[in-house]
Amino acid sequence: MFKIAVAGTGYVGLVAGVCFAEVGHHVTCVDMDERKVNTMKAGVSPIYETGLEELMQKNDKLGRIHYTTDYRTAYRDADAIFIGVGTPEQPDGSADLSYIATVARQIAESVEKDCLVVVKSTVPVGTNDKVEQFIQDFLIHDVKIEVASNPEFLAQGSAVYDTLHAERIIIGTESKWAEEILTQIYEPFHLPIVSVNRRSAEMIKYASNDFLALKISYMNDIANLCELVGADIQDVAKGMSYDERIGSKFLNAGIGFGGSCFPKDTKALDYMARQHGYELKTVKAAIDVNKEQKTLLYKKASSRLITFHGLKVAVLGLTFKPGTDDLRESASLENVPLLLDQGAEIFAYDPVGAENFSKVFPEGKNRKGTIIYVSDIEQALDGANVCFIFTEWGEIKAVTPERYMQLMKTPLVYDGRNIYSIKDMQEAGVEYHSIGRKPTIREGLKETKTLELQNT
Repeated sequence: MFKIAVAGTGYVGLVAGVCFAEVGHHVTCVDMDERKVNTMKAGVSPIYETGLEELMQKNDKLGRIHYTTDYRTAYRDADAIFIGVGTPEQPDGSADLSYIATVARQIAESVEKDCLVVVKSTVPVGTNDKVEQFIQDFLIHDVKIEVASNPEFLAQGSAVYDTLHAERIIIGTESKWAEEILTQIYEPFHLPIVSVNRRSAEMIKYASNDFLALKISYMNDIANLCELVGADIQDVAKGMSYDERIGSKFLNAGIGFGGSCFPKDTKALDYMARQHGYELKTVKAAIDVNKEQKTLLYKKASSRLITFHGLKVAVLGLTFKPGTDDLRESASLENVPLLLDQGAEIFAYDPVGAENFSKVFPEGKNRKGTIIYVSDIEQALDGANVCFIFTEWGEIKAVTPERYMQLMKTPLVYDGRNIYSIKDMQEAGVEYHSIGRKPTIREGLKETKTLELQNT
């Protein structure tokens, strides 16, 4: 087994480190945030991720994983150092590589034996070449250092499972020495390994993520057309899914993609192409569609209501997807400020994301409206004039159509994740608006529309 150091304890670094320990390697996770390190030493995960905390505690007891701020000791005699720090999006869409550079210099000034440096972070094509040169420029000891690319393909909410049961491991190397070390590190996982050069590995990550983003945006575009022509996007998706060339995954229409990967990676690839004088028209279209899709529900509701001022608005789901407390690029971050600016009285529910959301929008008077965080869905719905569903948490899906009718002052529901069937909401008497499907209209509204037609 190998002695591995992991730089960064976010979704990529911490999950990788814990999973390396789980298969038997000896792992030291490095982070500069002392409070975060102390939290992990206590067996508490700084991120919400299914199964992660249990594996942290298990491997800590086995003595296979440690956490520290002392990067010099961690890197000094490591067989391999995995870099899993963030590469956040900059205003122009490019990736910020400053964290990568900081870790690279720390490695150069610390290693005292031959070592393989492995970049797991998502980086523009050619970055690994620069990282290797950067380390060589600052290297203190006469040791062999080589950089390899090993992009991650985990999904937040299922990151541990995705790492331990990955469909494939991508390794990008420039020598047999590096390829053999990485192959041996991953041997205990018993997973297919695809070995390519570094630049191809870097591109595989972007090409894979952006393809999935394209698929989502395509279905959202088709969903918007379905509403105009009277088709049902869920029926369309079902018919498409039987074609093996298309598959059944990522066909669910909704209010766009969010999180730490798809938005950032589409913009980064678009930027990279433009830097080389090329326009990726398909990727640019995916970015544009996603941007418009985020506020589609708000626009629908705005055309239905005169104003949100003074209305009780139930907001169900704040995170960008279920199974995580990550808010990055979530639809709620786009829609809540619009509602607050209109003077809405928001009652927000999320099983794990409310604490993070309250750091952005503190509870109480906020802008022209107010926001209250509740721990019970029914409290959010009780007496509400309108409800928005932004995240398909199981707790939200468990609410029956009848409860909306019973609890809400006006049973008016805007569902950005197509949780409910049109038939069930119609039978319950709920006015229900979703994505790519016809809305239901309450009986009272039907009668009003009939009278209007008779009087014209």
